[in-house]
Amino acid sequence: MDSLRNALQPITHNLPAPIRDIGISLIGSECYKTLILNVDFTSSPECVKLGISKGLGIGIICASSIVKIPQLLKLLNSRSSEGISFLSYLLETSAFIITLAYNVRQGFPFSTYGETALIAVQNVAIATLVLQFSGKGAGAAVFIAGLGAAVYALFNEQLVDAKMLSLLQAGAGVLGVASKAPQIYANWSQGGTGQLSAFAVFNYLAGSLSRIFTTLQEVDDPLILYGFIAGFALNAVLAAQMLYYWNSPASKSTSSTKVKSGSSRKQPIAMGSSTGAAPKQKSPSTRRRA
Repeated sequence: MDSLRNALQPITHNLPAPIRDIGISLIGSECYKTLILNVDFTSSPECVKLGISKGLGIGIICASSIVKIPQLLKLLNSRSSEGISFLSYLLETSAFIITLAYNVRQGFPFSTYGETALIAVQNVAIATLVLQFSGKGAGAAVFIAGLGAAVYALFNEQLVDAKMLSLLQAGAGVLGVASKAPQIYANWSQGGTGQLSAFAVFNYLAGSLSRIFTTLQEVDDPLILYGFIAGFALNAVLAAQMLYYWNSPASKSTSSTKVKSGSSRKQPIAMGSSTGAAPKQKSPSTRRRA
């Protein structure tokens, strides 16, 4: 440990001022001195926990900026919303917007909630595509307009006061949990995960587990903590479904659609061939034989 400390201290003592200021703002001057300047990871377990929590929080935020990109690409490439539950995205986006407003107005560290803003934007794009590819383009416009009005109201203290926002945050935990149920049911009923992205599912699982740790370390709010615990449990169910249906054939709805379309294509050919091949029958003669 001493050799590692001697090797790192010349670097940590000469960090550029902007990096040093960011480090102090994240973990505080005391923990910065202990962990960064002194390279001491044994004398202060609380500083170590805080440092891990901040690192996980920043990692989650960075990962959240691309977590839904594979899902967006799958939708754009297939131009099909098969297997994707719009209701699930609607509930999750609503929960994220409420949680974002609650955290901002409570003044919690950005590293404990920053991913909600990034994921909410990606959710809006996915939900809009789901409606568009389902032939409900007008519904997409209504969806975006409604979310815009909700964001304006939640960040306006004159429209939604602190007490009301706390009640909404309690409801957001329920919405977050409920948002997973339609997708879980859709996977089960269709016998597959359709266009659901495995990258997004497993990143959600890891992110929700990490958020339990960061919330315990930095946020003394049971409403936030219970929401992450419940979200992790249902994310685990989605991940289990993804593994279970990994090598499954096409979903039931896709298979039935293929069967119907195949039979409808064959029918005109059969009718045409039988009509063309059938010989003309002679009409009965009414002339008497001599």
